[in-house]
Amino acid sequence: MRLLLDECVPKRLRRELSDHEVRTVPEMGWAAKENGDLLQLASDRFDVFITADQQLNYQQNVSRFPIAVVILVARRNKIEFLIPLVPELRRLLPQVQPGNVYRIGA
Repeated sequence: MRLLLDECVPKRLRRELSDHEVRTVPEMGWAAKENGDLLQLASDRFDVFITADQQLNYQQNVSRFPIAVVILVARRNKIEFLIPLVPELRRLLPQVQPGNVYRIGA
């Protein structure tokens, strides 16, 4: 599965998802893009957009994009707070559907 990590997600999270093709927003040259533009760009190249931005699904109509969005909900978006969410993320990934938003965590 092709995963894109938002710039608010530590790039070290990719180590926990090594069985997938994982890229980051900055690697793609898309840093500082607005969420709508970012989802549009990502839709052509990725299956899932992973973010810690709690407001994304309120700011964007994700259903109009052919990409799934996973929001990681933790006290902070530091790696030590996100690692405990990885087992649930791994279980979820095979089931995600384009245009849907999934929340993992608190």
